[in-house]
Amino acid sequence: MIEILATLSASAAAGMRIGTPLLIIGLLQGSNLWSQVPILSHIYPPILLGCLSCWSLVELLASKKLWGQRLLQLVQLFMSPLAGAIMGLAVATATATPNWLVAMIGGLLALVLQLVQVGWFYRLRGLPLWAVFLQDTLCVALVLFAFDAPWQGGLIALILLWFALRSAKQWYDWYHLGNRDRTKKY
Repeated sequence: MIEILATLSASAAAGMRIGTPLLIIGLLQGSNLWSQVPILSHIYPPILLGCLSCWSLVELLASKKLWGQRLLQLVQLFMSPLAGAIMGLAVATATATPNWLVAMIGGLLALVLQLVQVGWFYRLRGLPLWAVFLQDTLCVALVLFAFDAPWQGGLIALILLWFALRSAKQWYDWYHLGNRDRTKKY
């Protein structure tokens, strides 16, 4: 159960940012870097360190501007399922759950959280700066919780999933009530 919660926590972090959680998970492994992380273990560590450091810096700086948020969302929308699957597999090493299931759950959770971010971005016409800082902080905290406090990290990931479901319901109601009001006018 603890490995599942740790997987949810790490995958939720990948649903918010891509480079930062992958960079942190490699750095937390010490001198081994990404040797225990599926897919990333096949890439030469100095190159991977440089690429993830650069991408994390781009995520950190570009997310503060409207054009940067749009650019990041395009990349993150397509890459978050892969990053979520990698993060889930990297954390859940001692579980009896099949790897394909862990990767699928991690990837889907990351994709759902990324879709919610995209939805809020377009509904609000850009994310406010306080929300971006909250994302950055929560992303780092979820990766650290995945290793040190999986219960708390898993709980936060489940709360984020609940928030995603509530957001979807709110958008559904907003859209359908808005369409009903528009058809009455004509």
